[in-house]
Amino acid sequence: MSSNVDLNNRPEYDQVLQDIADYVLTYMVDSPLALDTARNSLMDTLGCGLLSLHFPECTKHLGPIVEGTIVPCGARVPGTNLQLDPVKAAWDIGCTIRWLDYNDTWLAAEWGHPSDNLGAILAVADHVSQKCVANGEVPLTMREVLDAMIMAHEIQGVIALENSFNRVGLDHVLLVKVASTAVAAKLMGASREQMLSALSHAFVDGQALRTYRHAPNAGSRKSWAAGDATSRAVHLADIAMRGEMGIPELFKISFPAEFHAQTACEAAVMLHPLVRNRISEIDRITITTHESAIRIISKVGPLVNAADRDHCLQYMTAVPLAFGTLVAEHYEDEFHAAHPIIDQLRDKMEIIEDPRYSREYLEADKRSIANAIQVFFNDGSSSAKVDVEYPIGHRRRRADGIPLLEEKFKSNLATHFAPQRCEQIFAMCKDQVGLEAMPVHQFVEMWVG
Repeated sequence: MSSNVDLNNRPEYDQVLQDIADYVLTYMVDSPLALDTARNSLMDTLGCGLLSLHFPECTKHLGPIVEGTIVPCGARVPGTNLQLDPVKAAWDIGCTIRWLDYNDTWLAAEWGHPSDNLGAILAVADHVSQKCVANGEVPLTMREVLDAMIMAHEIQGVIALENSFNRVGLDHVLLVKVASTAVAAKLMGASREQMLSALSHAFVDGQALRTYRHAPNAGSRKSWAAGDATSRAVHLADIAMRGEMGIPELFKISFPAEFHAQTACEAAVMLHPLVRNRISEIDRITITTHESAIRIISKVGPLVNAADRDHCLQYMTAVPLAFGTLVAEHYEDEFHAAHPIIDQLRDKMEIIEDPRYSREYLEADKRSIANAIQVFFNDGSSSAKVDVEYPIGHRRRRADGIPLLEEKFKSNLATHFAPQRCEQIFAMCKDQVGLEAMPVHQFVEMWVG
C-alpha cells in the first residue's frame, strides 16, 4: 500500500476507552471506606466552595452567560441563588471549589485535585434529579453522587499513576475532563456507545497548557481551569447523548508519563513560637524539599497576584513563620502590601533538595510530600530542623485529619449560613446512610442562598 494514503477501515475503540467505559457502566461500589471517604470529600469540597464566595475575583465569574436567563430544572450552585444549565453550573461549581486551592490533592506521576470532578457531578445530578421529579420518575440519590465521585477519583488517579502530562506541558485538568466526562455521561443515562463517544472526544479535545501555573505566568486562570474542564466534560457528554459519532482510535503512541508546600507550612507554624519575637534577628532560612516542589512552586522575585503567591513555596513558608497561620486572605494584595516582612523573609530563604524526599514522593507505598525548615539567627544560634513528611490530610494521618476536616467544614459553613442551617447541613453530611438515600435535588436545596 502506498505510504501516501491511510487505510480507512474504522477500528474498534482504543482499549483504554473501553476499559473506562466498562468500569463506569458496570462497577458496583461496595467499599464502606470508599463511601465514607467520598462523604468526607463532599463535605470538604462544598465547604471550600462556600468560602470562595467571599472573594469577588471568584464571584465575578459566576452566573449565566446572558443575564436573566431562566433554565427549567436548572442546576443550582451551592451558596448562591443561581439556577443554570448544567454546563455553566459545572463551570461555576468547579470554579468555586478550586478557587482557593484548599481542597484535596492526589500526587503520583501526575498530580491533580480529584474533587474538582464534583462540579460536573453535582450539576448534572441536580439537573437530572429535578427532571425526574418533573416527569413523575424516581430522582437520583446522593448515593449515586458518591459513587460517581469514587469512580471519577479512580479514573483520574489510575491514569495519573503512570502518566505525567505536567512534564510535557499539559495541565493536569486534562484528567478532570476525562473523568468528569465519564461519570457525567453515566448520570445522564449513556449507553456504552454514547459513553465511548464522549470519552473519545474528551481525549481528542484541545487540552490546556499549564503555563498559567508557573512563574512568571502564574495567575487566576489556574483557579478556574478545573471548572472549565468540568463544564467541557458536561458539554461533551451532552453531545454524545445527542448521537455524535466518536473517534475510536486516538494516538498510536504511549502516553508519557498546591499541595507541595503543605508540610512546609505546617513546619513553619511549629517554628512560629520560637521565631515570632526574633524575626528581625533572622540571618537565613533553609527549606529542604523535594524535586517537584522546586520545579513547580519555588520562585523568587515579585509576586504580582494572589494566584502567584499561593503557588510560591517561599511565600507559603514566610507567612506562617511570621504570623503563625496561613489563610486565604493572606494571599490578597492588601495583606501582602501591608506586611513587607514577608518578602524580607523570602529573600533570606535557600532551597535545598533532599534526594530521599524526592524519591519517597514517587514511591507508591509512601507518597510523602516532605519539607523541612531550619532558621538561623545573626548570633550564630539556630532552631531545630523541623521536618514534616506527610501533610495532615495524607492517608497515613487519617485519624488526625478527619476531625480537623469536620471543623474546617463547620467553619466554612458558618461563613455563609445561619447557625441553624449550618447544623442541619452538618448533620445531613455526617449521616452516611441518610445521605446516600437522599434525593440529589433535596440535598442541593439545602445549599441554596
